[in-house]
Amino acid sequence: MLTNASILITGGTGSFGHAFVPMTLAKYNPRRLVIFSRDEMKQWEMAKLFGNDDRVRFFIGDVRDKDRLIRALDGIEYVVHAAATKIVPTAEYNPFECVKTNVLGAMNLIDACIDRKVKRVVALSTDKASSPANLYGATKLTADKLFVAGNSYAGHHDTRFGVVRYGNVMGSRGSVIPFFLSAAGKGILPITDERMTRFMITLEQGVDLVWHAFEDIVGGEIYVKKIPSMKITDIARAVAPDARHDVIGIRPGEKLHEQMIGIEDALYTYEYPDHYKILPAIYKWSEDPARINGGVKVSPDFIYCSNNNTDWMSVDTLRDWIAQSRDKVGKF
Repeated sequence: MLTNASILITGGTGSFGHAFVPMTLAKYNPRRLVIFSRDEMKQWEMAKLFGNDDRVRFFIGDVRDKDRLIRALDGIEYVVHAAATKIVPTAEYNPFECVKTNVLGAMNLIDACIDRKVKRVVALSTDKASSPANLYGATKLTADKLFVAGNSYAGHHDTRFGVVRYGNVMGSRGSVIPFFLSAAGKGILPITDERMTRFMITLEQGVDLVWHAFEDIVGGEIYVKKIPSMKITDIARAVAPDARHDVIGIRPGEKLHEQMIGIEDALYTYEYPDHYKILPAIYKWSEDPARINGGVKVSPDFIYCSNNNTDWMSVDTLRDWIAQSRDKVGKF
């Protein structure tokens, strides 16, 4: 589907974009891959990695600016929406800015994609959108709902929208692994709460889920990857086995455990070999055989949360991953 296609990724200079762009270039050889973002310095640095590849284009712009999106989407067939204000405490203290990017930006993109006749749009979501406990999660839940409803809003247009949702990305900038690595030399690691658990997913797994969504979308599906969990104390042990743990308490808006599918979504959720799919509750789309596509309905009391997971990553497995990926951890 993406072979020889024209693709745009919003927020493309972030951690996901740094994985998605080279992987997609290698696997699908798209005709054009546009990185749309507002940070000129990040674009300048990223351009050095692809300077001789005429398939890669850079476009300065902000999802808050609908006119700029319309210009950037000229001739684009597929869109990945990765732009977001996503640091939980930052969103708590700057709520208006978070809403402008995560909610109004989503609305702008939906309108622009429909008007520009984009074929498929996959938006990146987060575990924090499931039963949100902070503003970031609330804005991402709103965005998820907007992208789901966008399939009806498109009317007679053929643009289709879907969502992928995953938890803690291992080694991404701002995540706990690079933070622990930077603090390991001090012999003390700050732990928010010893009971805390997190889902663990690599950027490569996230990219693969987006590719699958592009192939599978009928309209309005939310894709959730099956991934292992870890206790925060075990993550700390993997990084610095001899370091002392200093419990500092949970930050404003932070969750004790990550949840990706709540009990409210169980009635519309289907299971597949390596992922779950939450189907739209509106218009009886959750009963559509094309959207179900061979899935098995989960139990009515199903909850997919990092503390009730049946799959757990070991300390040794994470330690091996860190050893193999150390040059990339926290870089993007």
